[in-house]
Amino acid sequence: MTGGTGPAGRPIVIAGGGTAGHVLPALAVAHALVQRGRDPSTIRFVGSARGLEARLVPEAGFALTLLPGRGVVRRVSWQAVTAVAANAAATVRALWLIGRWRPAVILSVGGYAAVPCAVAALVWRVPLVVAESNAVPGATNRISARWARAAAVAFDGTGLPRAHRTGNPVRAEVVGVSRRPEARSTAQRQFGIPEGRTVVAVTGGSLGARRVNDAVIDLAARWADRGDVAIYHAIGSRDWPELSAHLPSEQTGGLWYRGVEYEDRVPLLLEAADLWIGRAGGTTIAELTAVGMPSILIPLPIAPHDHQAVGARRLEATGACRVVLDKDCTGARLAEEVGALVDTPGALAAMAAAAAAHGRPDAADQVAALLEPARG
Repeated sequence: MTGGTGPAGRPIVIAGGGTAGHVLPALAVAHALVQRGRDPSTIRFVGSARGLEARLVPEAGFALTLLPGRGVVRRVSWQAVTAVAANAAATVRALWLIGRWRPAVILSVGGYAAVPCAVAALVWRVPLVVAESNAVPGATNRISARWARAAAVAFDGTGLPRAHRTGNPVRAEVVGVSRRPEARSTAQRQFGIPEGRTVVAVTGGSLGARRVNDAVIDLAARWADRGDVAIYHAIGSRDWPELSAHLPSEQTGGLWYRGVEYEDRVPLLLEAADLWIGRAGGTTIAELTAVGMPSILIPLPIAPHDHQAVGARRLEATGACRVVLDKDCTGARLAEEVGALVDTPGALAAMAAAAAAHGRPDAADQVAALLEPARG
């Protein structure tokens, strides 16, 4: 599809990806555009062959063009030379594509493929909007925002010009999560969780987080006799082969624990859980606040500019979560933090209300609205 010259024919390009933190918000915006009346065939994604978009975008029914490109290695090596060459080729390809399509607007969601398309937007004078999910903007959006028409941000104080605080777009399935007791009980039954338990959900992403995994397994050992708690633990593919043979067993009378390699039913798990333990990426924070989920966040210590810790601390300041630094994440510390929330009447409810106050369930539509003036 090359698009026509009229308002209905000129495509909208969504550029970037790589991780779920980029791809899921991008898809949420695409679906919001469809809800606003945009023909799905006029929404085009441009991503990287190395990113999750290569699988998730076609599964969602949208057109996808993949560019070469990868992260730049910050040392002199053949890998660095190869990366520069691939990114240059990606920029040439993006210039050709954008010149051919002449889209109404380009949305940059960050990631390697976003840079070539942002450059093409500048060259071809196509309106550009950047979407930034973190409290501290990434390098791609810091550069691209200089010539962008608007920046859709999830946090105040990003320093990006022409910023609009829209929130970080979340999937419709997450927006539709119900926290009513009957919905929670139904979801818990689908996971096989016994009734009457406070459910702690744990995830460190698709690969997993070793320090978090070790701490949660130690927590389970410490709480083996607690018959009022259930732990549902998504370990991740990286640690699963080593840890799966040594996980705590599910118990009838004591703690109920189940470890799985990966859990793709995140909306259902959000419905089942009473407390969440995990990293503090922008998409995670957006989904937790959209549903009002109490959480203990463990920021990734190597996140650029420590953006996960910055975002998590802003939530913690209002009582919307508790923050445990990665270096302090042990079974003993989790027992202290989780125990204080589970054993103090009203603590989880108060944290849930504080989290919900930060939620922007309409963020995808707000970002879509920023794109609308350039439809044709």
